[in-house]
Amino acid sequence: MYKIQTLNAISDIIYTQLSADQYTVTKEEPVPDGVLVRSASMHEAVLGDNLLAIARAGAGVNNIPIDKCSKQGICVFNTPGANANAVAELVLCGLLLGSRNVFGGMQWAQSLKGQGADVPKLVEKGKGQFVGPEVRGKTLGVIGLGAIGRIVANAACNGLGMKVIGHDPYISVDSAWALSSKVKHAANDDEVFAQADYVTVHVPLNDKTRGMINANVIAKMKPGAVLLNFSRNELAVNEDVKAALASGQLSAYVVDFPSDDLLGVDKVIAIPHLGASTPESEENCASMAAAQLRDYLEVGSIRNSVNLPEVVMGAPEGARILVIHENIPNTIAPITACVSAEGINITNLTNKSKKDMAVSVLEMADLPSDQAIANIMRLPGVIRVRTFQR
Repeated sequence: MYKIQTLNAISDIIYTQLSADQYTVTKEEPVPDGVLVRSASMHEAVLGDNLLAIARAGAGVNNIPIDKCSKQGICVFNTPGANANAVAELVLCGLLLGSRNVFGGMQWAQSLKGQGADVPKLVEKGKGQFVGPEVRGKTLGVIGLGAIGRIVANAACNGLGMKVIGHDPYISVDSAWALSSKVKHAANDDEVFAQADYVTVHVPLNDKTRGMINANVIAKMKPGAVLLNFSRNELAVNEDVKAALASGQLSAYVVDFPSDDLLGVDKVIAIPHLGASTPESEENCASMAAAQLRDYLEVGSIRNSVNLPEVVMGAPEGARILVIHENIPNTIAPITACVSAEGINITNLTNKSKKDMAVSVLEMADLPSDQAIANIMRLPGVIRVRTFQR
C-alpha cells in the first residue's frame, strides 16, 4: 500500500489513477511515499527517507527544493502542457485587453454610478478616451514556442488574422510539427522584438531568463508595443517596464503575476494569476500528476521529471533494479558487477542522464540478494536503489 500526501486541495480525479486498494491519500500522512502538490511551498518541509517522489500539478516547480530532492534521490515531476490551453486562452484575452484598453474603460464606466439617466449620454461622450487598435493585421511576437506559445501563435494567425513571428532555440519536435506554417521563424529574440507590435513571453524562470525583459530589450521593441507576461513576474525588471510605460515606449503591460510595485500603475493590467485557474486545467494537471506518480512508484517509469532523465517503462517482465546516481564516470560497471557476482544474467540495461543526475535500470529474471542491493547502495555516487518484481 502506497501512502500519498496532498499539500493542496486537489481534484478527486486523482482517484481514477490512484486506486483505493493500492493507495491511501490524505493531507495528514506523516510518512508519505509520494506527495501531490500544487502551489504550496515545500522549501521548509522535512523530506523523509521514505519519500520517493513529488508530483507537481502544474508546470512551475519553484515551490519545490529541486537540489535537495536530487541529493536524496527523490524524483520530482511536473505536468507540462496540462494547463496549456487554459493559459493560452487567457493570453489571447490579455492581448485584446492590452490593445483595446477595455480594462481602463470598464473602470471608468464604474465611476458613472449614480448619474442616473445621464449614464448613456456620458458613456457616448467619454468613450473616445479608450479607443484602441484592432489586432488583425498586426504582428505578434512569441518568445518560447512550447505547449502554450504554440497554441497562442496558431490562434493568433489562424483565428485573429495576425502576423506571427516566433523564436525558440529549444523547440521540441512535437511543438515544431504542431506549429502553423504561417508562423515566421525568427533567428533570435532581437528579431522578434524589432518586428512585433505585441510581444508575449513563454519561457521558464531560471538564472538565464530572470530579468530578461529589461531596459535594453524594451528599447529594441517598436514604440508603443504591448508586452504580455503570463510566465513569471521575475522575467521582467519592473522598474524598467514602468519607465517604458511612462515614456510611451510600451503602451501596456499585461501581467498574470501582480506585485506591489506594479499595482496602481497606469497602463499595467494586473491579472491575479488566473492562467491555469479553470476546472478543466486543474483536472488535467491533477490526473497527469497522479498518473506519473503512480507509474514511478509501481514500476519505476519516469516521465516529465524535472531532475531525473526520462526513462519510460512498462511493468517488468521479471525483476528490475532502478539506481539513481550521480552522473559521474565509472558508475555502471560496479553496479552490474554487484549483480553478476551472484551469477545473475542482466537481460537489459538502460542508462540515461540529466545534467548532474543519472538513472540506470537493470532487467533480469530474478532479483539478487539483499546483500547485493546493499552493496550497490554503498557504491560511490549512488543515491537510491529501488527494486521491482513481476
